[in-house]
Amino acid sequence: MPVAGIAPPLAAYSHGVDVTPGARLVFCSGQLGLGADDIVPADCEGQAEICFANIKAILAGAGMSLAHVVRINAYVTGREHLAAYMRVRDRLFAEHPPASTLMIVSGFTRPEFVVEIEVVAAAVETPLAEEEPRP
Repeated sequence: MPVAGIAPPLAAYSHGVDVTPGARLVFCSGQLGLGADDIVPADCEGQAEICFANIKAILAGAGMSLAHVVRINAYVTGREHLAAYMRVRDRLFAEHPPASTLMIVSGFTRPEFVVEIEVVAAAVETPLAEEEPRP
């Protein structure tokens, strides 16, 4: 699905896929720390903030929010980035922590990227309020 306000996909994939019936699911492709302005912060925390901002924009396009995230898969390029990534994740998901996997990988499409994050979100047909738990 097209998403306004974030950088276009770097390859042949969609930023999100909406699946129905029952609980609607949105599968977000891995997001990198690339802002709509093509700027990539040098630090993992700054990149993770952009990743989750992009995910938030994708979910908003589907009538969802970060409160609907049920699964996170995250990848960092070194152990030194674990704490910075987890600070951002833990702040954003303190109330309703989703299932999560964090892996260390050798690299991404460009050397300046140090983190990539993908999520799955679920919602009932009537969108949940930001503070309500996921289905």
